[in-house]
Amino acid sequence: MDSPDVLAGARQAASVIVLRDRAGEGIEVLMLRRAERDGDAWSVFALDATADQLARAYADWRGPMQRGERTLAAMCEALALRLDLRGWELISHWLTPLGNARRFDTRFFVAREPDGQRAVADLGEAQQVMWLSPREALDPATALKLVPVTREVLTLLTRFRSVDDALAYARALPAVDRILPRRTRTTAGASFVLPGDAAHDEVAHLDPAGDGRAWSDLLAGRAVQLSARLIRVTAPNAGLMTGAGTNSYLVGDPEVNRWTVVDPGEDDDAHLDALVRAAPGPIERILVTHTHPDHSPGAAPLARRTGAPVLGMRPRHVEHQDTAFAPDAEPAHGDVITLGPSTTLRVLHTPGHASNHLSFLLVEERTLLAGDHVMQGGTVIIDPPDGDMAAYLASLEAMRALELDWIAPGHGFLIARPDAVLQGIIRHRLEREAKVIAALGTVADATLEQLVAVAYADTPRALYPLAQRSLLAHLLKLEREGRARCADELWSVVA
Repeated sequence: MDSPDVLAGARQAASVIVLRDRAGEGIEVLMLRRAERDGDAWSVFALDATADQLARAYADWRGPMQRGERTLAAMCEALALRLDLRGWELISHWLTPLGNARRFDTRFFVAREPDGQRAVADLGEAQQVMWLSPREALDPATALKLVPVTREVLTLLTRFRSVDDALAYARALPAVDRILPRRTRTTAGASFVLPGDAAHDEVAHLDPAGDGRAWSDLLAGRAVQLSARLIRVTAPNAGLMTGAGTNSYLVGDPEVNRWTVVDPGEDDDAHLDALVRAAPGPIERILVTHTHPDHSPGAAPLARRTGAPVLGMRPRHVEHQDTAFAPDAEPAHGDVITLGPSTTLRVLHTPGHASNHLSFLLVEERTLLAGDHVMQGGTVIIDPPDGDMAAYLASLEAMRALELDWIAPGHGFLIARPDAVLQGIIRHRLEREAKVIAALGTVADATLEQLVAVAYADTPRALYPLAQRSLLAHLLKLEREGRARCADELWSVVA
């Protein structure tokens, strides 16, 4: 449910998306070019499909209706018309972003082009009409100016091969949730995000009024104030395994203005400079979630700059670890670190992605600084022997027992609805485990290379080497549980 504040000032509206079949080529949508103050814009809706015999009578009503002097209901009564809505299906529901001067709460319906009728432009609000396939309308070569909602609705329509398909899809929807885009800013200029986009929940949290001041991209070196106690600075190490870059966090108590760095990242002077600049006050402590090379190597040089002690667990294995990491102290599960009179961090040992992985709960804000245990928009690699699938699942379940409002991941934006996210990760891992078991039943005495092609058939082949590491983690878990066995590097299922 949307809050009343979100709906404030929005006018109720409805639009009809008129569709027809194109012989052997899918569907076409009636596009309408509307006159706008800042240039004409095309939209997918049109309410001007009129029967020839009603054209003259309707023309007398068009102008007064557009000026708000008469209503559709009055026209129907005067012309003895009854609206037949049996062919309309609700397919989408959009709310104009907060902060816009004019806002509409609009339901979009799909309908088939009526027989014996044709669409005409009134040369007032509607300047031109045109039938196009959704892909043609979206094609930059067609050069249509499309507002965001039109682009998103057209993208949805590309799924359907016929009008019947589109109507059946809409008819089968259990509910049509209202979609509220959020205005944002990026390095390229003003933009917007939709529910489900990576930055959406963070943008809504940081900019509830919709002023468009929250960032929806991650830029290396940029300091983002997530709360009075929490600042994020992203490192300049974007890549396949790191996404837009590794997040470093500054946590502090505003009353004392002393700050703790969580995950200083790589030994990169530019990033360490950015961290020092972003700190509103002195850095008094450095915490490390784990010793993978994109999280901990910056700890020692940052300690030399600031004189702050380093806390974290030493690596338990050598491969893919920052073996030079030498903390001043190793915190234990359950330790509480007091940052000030109103700010505390609770230490949680969360092995799985790494055996020495720690997470830090910002108690007062119910925000978990989760390192790499939870990754936004992707799955974490579990790489044996340091990575352990059983331990990973157990840590996820332990996180679910916490009262959380947010997860601050090592890569990506703030994550809302933590319990649902954690449940989703667990479900995904168990579904993958089921595929591994099924693959073992299909390919007897199989190598990892053979199994990954079956159990990870939905994964791009270029990622098979990485998937193979998580596959091994699943197999080792199944072996410990007595459900799989390995002999001479060949795996088989235990009946």
